[in-house]
Amino acid sequence: MAGRCRRLITETSMRSRLLAGLAALLAVGAVLDGGRPGRPGRTAAAKPPGSEARTVTIGWVGDITPGSQYGLPADGGRALFARVRSRLREPDLMAGNLEGTFSAGGASKCGVGAENCFAFQAPLANAHALRDAGFDLVNLANNHSFDFGREGQWQTLRALYDAHLTFTGLPAHVRVLTRRGIRVAFVGLSTYPWTTDMDDVPAVRALISQAAAIADVVVVFFHAGAEGADRTAVPVGRESAFGEDRGDSRAFAHLVVDAGADVVLGSGPHVVRGMETYRGRLIAYSLGNFAGADNFAAGGTLSLSGMVTVRVDRRGRLHNGWWHAVRLDASGTPQPDRAGSSRDLVRTLSERDFGPGAPRVLESGRIVPPPP
Repeated sequence: MAGRCRRLITETSMRSRLLAGLAALLAVGAVLDGGRPGRPGRTAAAKPPGSEARTVTIGWVGDITPGSQYGLPADGGRALFARVRSRLREPDLMAGNLEGTFSAGGASKCGVGAENCFAFQAPLANAHALRDAGFDLVNLANNHSFDFGREGQWQTLRALYDAHLTFTGLPAHVRVLTRRGIRVAFVGLSTYPWTTDMDDVPAVRALISQAAAIADVVVVFFHAGAEGADRTAVPVGRESAFGEDRGDSRAFAHLVVDAGADVVLGSGPHVVRGMETYRGRLIAYSLGNFAGADNFAAGGTLSLSGMVTVRVDRRGRLHNGWWHAVRLDASGTPQPDRAGSSRDLVRTLSERDFGPGAPRVLESGRIVPPPP
């Protein structure tokens, strides 16, 4: 869903304000890399020599709106994830794209009488529902993380901290988490001034190089692309939506892999898009909407979603992965889709858009890299 009436804020002024408080923002957002209650083996505690795992599993889902004026899920937001909770808790690290804020009050980006403008503001306490569902980290590099301005962003970071969730997506921000003895760096980028600009090639290369220098595996999130039920193709060239430049997803994904990224995970179009294997690294261009209580349009391709899990080694090499099909009901609540509709769709789209560069998606949902 687009931030179609985003306030006109110059990129220079926005970046200067954000960078001025960057150290404080990161201090608020710093979360100890601890394990979940009742989930053994998820902490970063020291291990005996030789006990480190050879691989780590990383999970990703699409757009999440954990509540807003358009709809509030029950049980502090937990009801939104109840039917997919067990699946979300399987990977060593689980991440998703957070659309909107955890905040109260403040000025919305949508002025009085604005049409086709959506600003998402969930109760601060709903952040705990994300952690309870199984999420370790959320991406804030998107068009809705500044829906309620700088104050809304500050409140969101505080809510994530209180819920023991971490984040990435602020300007020049790298987040490193350690699981099974493997250090995984997360970086989020988009086309908006409150994120690292995915079109700033020198800045992108520098950020990925920094991440690669301090971690074994580099995961890049990006939020880009046109929106709509018919926007399942990954085009060659730039895209736009609602008067906004939405970047060049293909060129960006290849750029970050060339710079050192090992896994590239996209969001933004609100529909499933194909997957590509480029230089042995997996790129998932969009998984569609994942969860949003009465916040997302439903029906057809807009109701199809998925969860991708990849297994990589400490050199970032893809061993295999899984596509878990998900379907949203009329209210935007996710549930497992035993018919595998999104699995079949992503297989078709991948082969159509990327040919021999597409990974194989088996009937079981297993993702197999193409031959070298």
